[in-house]
Amino acid sequence: QVQLVESGGGLVQAGGSLRLSCAASGRTFSTYIMGWFRQAPGKEREFVAAIERSSRSDTTYYADSVKVRFTISRDNAKNTVYLQMNSLKPEDTAVYYCAAGTRGITETRYYAYWGQGTHVTVSS
Repeated sequence: QVQLVESGGGLVQAGGSLRLSCAASGRTFSTYIMGWFRQAPGKEREFVAAIERSSRSDTTYYADSVKVRFTISRDNAKNTVYLQMNSLKPEDTAVYYCAAGTRGITETRYYAYWGQGTHVTVSS
């Protein structure tokens, strides 16, 4: 079992930055693929970013809409994954969810564990 708790959401002006954190319980945190997804009102939940630990280093994945602006990272010692969001746009407004899974980088169905979500609002 893995429990995930997100934090760091809030209201920010366009062009600003936020850093989301996701604290995970469980001893096997480092073995999971950790992902961030978001869901805007009236829209489906969509992939944002993911990080997968490989033998020597982490591999990161990003949706085209956030590439260059967002950075995902993890601290296995703290059982925490982060999402640094820069140059935020109003279209980034959504509830952001942290998730843990073992395969399927971009698809929600492969993530077994989910946090409760944190709200991000970007004003124009």
